[in-house]
Amino acid sequence: MSGPTKFLLDESDLPTQWYNIIPDLPEPPPPPLHPGTKQPVGPDDLAPLFPQALIAQEMSGESYIDIPDEVLDVYRLWRPSPLFRAHRLERALATPARIYYKYEGVSPVGSHKPNTAVPQAFYNAREGVAKLTTETGAGQWGSALAFACAVFGLECEVWQVRASYDQKPYRKLMMETFGATVHPSPSDLTASGRAVLGEHPDSPGSLGIAISEAVEMAAADPDTRYALGSVLNHVLLHQTVIGEEAIKQFEMAGDTPDVIVGCTGGGSNFGGLVFPFLREKLAGRISPTIRAVEPAACPSLTRGVYAYDFGDTAGLTPLLKMHTLGHGFIPDPIHAGGLRYHGMSPLLSHIYELGLIEATAIPQQECFAAGVRFARAEGIIPAPEPTHALAECVREALRCKETGEEKVILTALCGHAHLDLPAYGAYLGGEMVDHDLPEEEIERALAELPAST
Repeated sequence: MSGPTKFLLDESDLPTQWYNIIPDLPEPPPPPLHPGTKQPVGPDDLAPLFPQALIAQEMSGESYIDIPDEVLDVYRLWRPSPLFRAHRLERALATPARIYYKYEGVSPVGSHKPNTAVPQAFYNAREGVAKLTTETGAGQWGSALAFACAVFGLECEVWQVRASYDQKPYRKLMMETFGATVHPSPSDLTASGRAVLGEHPDSPGSLGIAISEAVEMAAADPDTRYALGSVLNHVLLHQTVIGEEAIKQFEMAGDTPDVIVGCTGGGSNFGGLVFPFLREKLAGRISPTIRAVEPAACPSLTRGVYAYDFGDTAGLTPLLKMHTLGHGFIPDPIHAGGLRYHGMSPLLSHIYELGLIEATAIPQQECFAAGVRFARAEGIIPAPEPTHALAECVREALRCKETGEEKVILTALCGHAHLDLPAYGAYLGGEMVDHDLPEEEIERALAELPAST
């Protein structure tokens, strides 16, 4: 072993601003559209769902936005998070590559999600909102929002995708411990949920359906707002504390990443890590390859189309220009519940269209094999979602073994799997299968896209 294993910043190094990449892009992303008028959405259209501060951040043209002191005070519970050099994984792979991972599992709920849950709860509480509704896939976002609502004295109601609700009961208990109310989705509490159940009584659910239910409930109550854990600009903005810290930590390490890899479902973890590095790349200071990794069972970037689509299943949201498999697409109930979303962040989709990032899709058995390999080398059992990024890191490291290249690889280990161990049980017990996604299934879902604008 040569050199340190971990790179730790002091609390005084905690970023005090979030970074907005939009002003630095060669061209701005297409705006969200009102589904009725097909005109760009304005602040008044979003006011029933979000507080004004978040609406302003969603539409901001400023490169940097100050983080409120009240948010920084909560961030200090776990931030800055550590950057690790994966010496033992490097040895296990016999690779000349240098592998680093930014570990977000040190947060109170074990993932990167509180980076945005805390400011969202803060801004809503400051504007007098009493309650937040949301969806959650794997349960990590729901846990994060439940924690943040407890901090700022808000009620929290969560619709958890049925497949994850059944697979991960301890996530439900975590949310309830923080004071949240949790429902399986689809549920009979909303018109959108009842519509799904009427057609598919045994539906495993999806993030799109759960979003519909949470949005429907928020829109019906003037004291309630909706909070989203990924996809939207302000969510990715809040996550940039990850990449800003990582840049400082690489300065400590005296290294520069050649390849940056992250898992993508809606895009918040990936964007949070890579946007500050992409700023440096666009300025000509570094030149890493940036690669998004998604599940082969839900491949919106690699097999979807770039089109305007609803962010939810019932069509209650604005139209978003994004890579999508169609808002009616119901992914197979893979264990990476946080990646089971039919679309991709519009901002990330735009950046992908500009050719600034790459994308690949990997089946879940290879991902869990990488997760087990990582756990046995580094001692952290990764959540199912970042095993996708780890699988690509292993591929890249083994390519370096063949070529002799000493590439520097960076990934975001966006959470641990302490509450996801049944997924590892399925893998280790030989019960996990890879779901083939027929092209005709994608074509059926895409046929339901809204009329072109």
